[in-house]
Amino acid sequence: MRPGDSPRGVRRSRIQDLAMGVRFAVTGGREAWVRTLLTAVGVGLGVALLLLTAALPHALTQRHDRERARNDMTYTSLAEHRAEDTLLIATVDTTYRDQEVRGRLLQPEGRRPPLPPGVGRLPGRGTMVASPALRRLLAAPEGRLLSERLPYRVTGTIGQDGLVGPDDLAYYAGTTGLAVSAGAGAGQTVRVERIHAFGSVDQGGTTDPVLVLLVLIVFVALLMPVGVFIAAAVRFGGDRRDRRLAALRLLGADAATTRRVAAGEALAGALCGLAVGAVLFAAGRVLAGRISFYRVSVFPDDLMPAPALTALVAVAVPAASVAVTLLALRGVVIEPLGVVRATRPPRRRLWWRLLLPLGGIALLYPMIGQGPDHGDFNQALVVGGTVLLLMGVTALLPWIVEAAVARLGTGAPSWQLAVRRLQLNSGTAARTVNGIAVAVAGAIALHMLFAGVDGSYTRSSGNDLSRAQMEVYLPAADSPAEAARRLTAGDAAARATPLSVGVLGERAREPRRFLELTVGTCDALREVARVPACRDGDVFAVQDRSYDDDTLRTAKPGRVVYVDPGSAGSAGLAVAWRLPSGLKKAHTRADPSGYARGGVLVTPAALPAAAARALTGRVYVSLDRSVPDAPEIVRNTVAAVDPLADAREYVTHTESARYSSVRTGVFVGSCCVLLLIGASLLVSQLEQLRERRKLLSTLVAFGTRRSTLSLSVLWQTALPVGLGLGLACVVGLTLGAVLLRMVGATVTVDWADVAAMTGVSAAVVLLVTALSLPALVRMMRPEGLRTE
Repeated sequence: MRPGDSPRGVRRSRIQDLAMGVRFAVTGGREAWVRTLLTAVGVGLGVALLLLTAALPHALTQRHDRERARNDMTYTSLAEHRAEDTLLIATVDTTYRDQEVRGRLLQPEGRRPPLPPGVGRLPGRGTMVASPALRRLLAAPEGRLLSERLPYRVTGTIGQDGLVGPDDLAYYAGTTGLAVSAGAGAGQTVRVERIHAFGSVDQGGTTDPVLVLLVLIVFVALLMPVGVFIAAAVRFGGDRRDRRLAALRLLGADAATTRRVAAGEALAGALCGLAVGAVLFAAGRVLAGRISFYRVSVFPDDLMPAPALTALVAVAVPAASVAVTLLALRGVVIEPLGVVRATRPPRRRLWWRLLLPLGGIALLYPMIGQGPDHGDFNQALVVGGTVLLLMGVTALLPWIVEAAVARLGTGAPSWQLAVRRLQLNSGTAARTVNGIAVAVAGAIALHMLFAGVDGSYTRSSGNDLSRAQMEVYLPAADSPAEAARRLTAGDAAARATPLSVGVLGERAREPRRFLELTVGTCDALREVARVPACRDGDVFAVQDRSYDDDTLRTAKPGRVVYVDPGSAGSAGLAVAWRLPSGLKKAHTRADPSGYARGGVLVTPAALPAAAARALTGRVYVSLDRSVPDAPEIVRNTVAAVDPLADAREYVTHTESARYSSVRTGVFVGSCCVLLLIGASLLVSQLEQLRERRKLLSTLVAFGTRRSTLSLSVLWQTALPVGLGLGLACVVGLTLGAVLLRMVGATVTVDWADVAAMTGVSAAVVLLVTALSLPALVRMMRPEGLRTE
């Protein structure tokens, strides 16, 4: 501020300087346009991903709200008696080639039944309304087996209000003959309920501190590379820009003015990047309804960024571009006759760079050993510590690259060209690699954390897939023996073991002790218990099942017990049955599902005929794996036996739904960040080649072989990438170890996975380098020597 200048005049002058920089960016000829375009593309990619992240909370909330609005499994007596506004509904979900299909059977009981969300009229008997995705699948050749399982005529389409996503497979079918008591037997999974409205109240639930920590780390690890890429994009074309600013100094502008002009150019690129990002995000919204990641899809209307977050992105990106530009020019002396970056730049200082990761560890250290049982983790400390650790990568990498290349010696011409280029300007190479290094460090830490807590959310199912691969649940009215016969009559089932299960009590009403009742042939009973010599008419009592004192006290020869005794809210059949005097002993054995049952085992001839109505059926199915789509054929056969029957395929492990959703989010986010990494690296590589076009043409004119120059470009990329990935491994392992100590898990490292993650990142860099070779060949032509 010169003497006599008013504060208002100073502000006006500074604004004019910024405006001049904006004009240079958009009216400065072909070079300025190309630089602005590259900056806009680089910034726009990051902005699009930031807007996508800002839209995720709204999208997830909308999915959750629609899921809650269509909920019909109340498990309560909200509508105890038949009325004009009641509806009987049965859950008939199924699976088709690993895709979940949501199915409901509807039977109105009055003239004003409730309508499911997205359905304008209830389907009649034998008809159904289906989601658009299900209608497409049923009409396609690959949906032939599923169409056989759903023998309903499609008369309507479920609207968006009744679906969680565009790829949701769901249907409502009309039927008759439902009763609330259907499927109420022991172990039955199918429920028929009477409801008078759809929807449920969100009860919230307890917050798992470890899952909250996972979500926080996921957001930080996925968004940090985006910020790094945006910061690198606004510095595209820095060398040429600084040479243009030297001309301003020759015309009389002072150093502060030239910095403001440079900030104006960066601001123009950032504003154009905001526009490009908005266009990319809008295009992504249009495509969102047509694509899915890991079977997760959203409606375009759901991708609506929160206004506050959108405003934050719109303000933060231009502000960051100006701040980064001014910070970068602190080490540059722009004089009237040229730009002095110092022929021998001062060595970068290490001490302040180490403060960032050390500060991050200091913030996270107080929470070490806290685990999931000692309250929630401090979110501010978690975010701050993680950000500082990952920022340590961006701070340390330039120093490491500079220190490493300064010690490199002679070699092949391509090696010497690459090393000399890095020695002259290692900062540009470090900026290019910073983003991918931060992404790899975050990915390693995330993987370690997920691997460490996986055992808390993933359980072994206990299923013995060597004995059976599927289990069929049948309502009480169906014969498991007949179902087994129909299953083995086809090609898909090699063997089927039928059983009936129920409950015994020592009293007809509200017994104090309950016993399991299992009915089957001798061969079938041997699948669930170790029985001695057996023939039809024998009865066994399991003697050694853990925590089953009721069987030992109640299952006595000659004692009267009751099949399906009445309990509170249920009358039950309460069929009296006297245990035979020849009651035999049996020993427990885990069934194919992994369940070790106790109680009483009965062969068919020993049970009263009246008790059959109180039993539900189960069939253990061994598949013929040589038959294509064997599980689907079994499900089709089961659906033909009874639409309320349920066929489930055994799995080796089960996973918490919340934990699974977080892992799915990580997968989707990682795909988006990986795409951003590749696109941003390609743009950055093209920008650097454009900067060196004249130099490359000069070297070719002096006889340098094109293969030598191509290898030099590869070395210039490979050296910083190798150093960056090494630093990323160190920081990622450190962050992962600290996070594991925080949740109380054992610190373990899967080196194969670490190598895989770094290898994928290196492969992305090599792919980007290969894609840039055509541009490199074009820039080696003699035309590159032309100048204006």
